[in-house]
Amino acid sequence: MPLPRRVSDLAPFELLLSVARLGSLGAAAREHGISQPAASSRIRQLERRLGLGLLERSPRGSRLTDEGALVADWARTATDAAAVLEAGIGSLARAERARLPVAASLTVAEYLLPHWLARFRAVARDTAVSLTTGNSDDVARAVRSGTARLGFVEGPEDPAGLVSLTVARDTLTVIVPPGHPWARYGADGVPAQELAATPLIARESGSGTRQHLDRALHRHTGAGPVPPLLELSSTTAIKTAVGEGVGPAVLSSLATARDAAAGAVVPLPVRGLDLTRRLRAVHRPDRPPGDAARTLLACARPVPRQRAGTEG
Repeated sequence: MPLPRRVSDLAPFELLLSVARLGSLGAAAREHGISQPAASSRIRQLERRLGLGLLERSPRGSRLTDEGALVADWARTATDAAAVLEAGIGSLARAERARLPVAASLTVAEYLLPHWLARFRAVARDTAVSLTTGNSDDVARAVRSGTARLGFVEGPEDPAGLVSLTVARDTLTVIVPPGHPWARYGADGVPAQELAATPLIARESGSGTRQHLDRALHRHTGAGPVPPLLELSSTTAIKTAVGEGVGPAVLSSLATARDAAAGAVVPLPVRGLDLTRRLRAVHRPDRPPGDAARTLLACARPVPRQRAGTEG
C-alpha cells in the first residue's frame, strides 16, 4: 500500500533528523546544502502537513518538541529503510552494468582467452569483459595504471610491482618455411649456438616471446641477441613472412600448430634448450581480484588439451 501523500516525501524528515542531531536549524541547512530560511520553510511546511509542532526555536538554537522527537524516531526507521533500498537497487544496477577490464599479451589473447572467456560467459553472464591487447610490457603498464584490473603476460619474469599467478604453460618453437636448410635437422632440433647467431623475424622489443628467447639463449650460449632480420608486431604477420621464405622465427607452439599441420611452416625444437615458459596472470597488490576476476582466473585453469591441427 502506498504511503499517504503527507508522509511519502522523506526529504523533510531527513532535515528534521539533522536538526535533532546537530541541535541547530542553520547547521542542518548547511549539511543539506540549502539556506537557513529554506530549511525553516521546509520544516514549517512539514508541520502544517502533519498538523503538529515539531520544533521549538530560540536564539540558542532549535530543539524538537515531544511530538517532534516521536516523529523523528519513526522517521529514522523509514529513512534507514529507504537508504537500504537505494543501496540494494544501486548494487543490482551496478552488477548489471559490471565490466571487467582485462589486458592480455597477443599469444594469450589469440590462442587461450577465447576458451577462457567462453567458460566465463557460462557462469558470469552479467559481467562484460573489455579486452585490450599488446605485448607483455604494455599489459604490465595497463595493470599498474589501473586501466586493466587483470592482465595476462608471457615474459620470462614476474613484472615488477605486480602480483603474479601462473595460469598456463606453453613452449616456444622455431618455424622455417618448407625447403629451408634448417628443415633437415628435424626432431634433432636447431643447435642453440646456430639459432643465437642467426637474425630472426621477431616481435617488437617488449614482447614476452622475444624476451624469453633472448634470455634462454644467453643463459645457454653466453651470447647476446643479434639484431633481428625483421621486426613485426603481429604473430600472423610473422607466420606469413616465414611462409614466404623471408627467414626463420620463434613463436609459441600454440600459434604455429595449425600452420604446421597445413604444411605452411616446419616446426623445430632447439637442441638441448628447454623453451617451456609460464604464462601469468598479474594484478596490482593493492587491488586484489574481485569476484569477476577470480571467476575468470578459475576459468583459465586447466587449459584445454591442444589437438593436432588446431590452435589450442
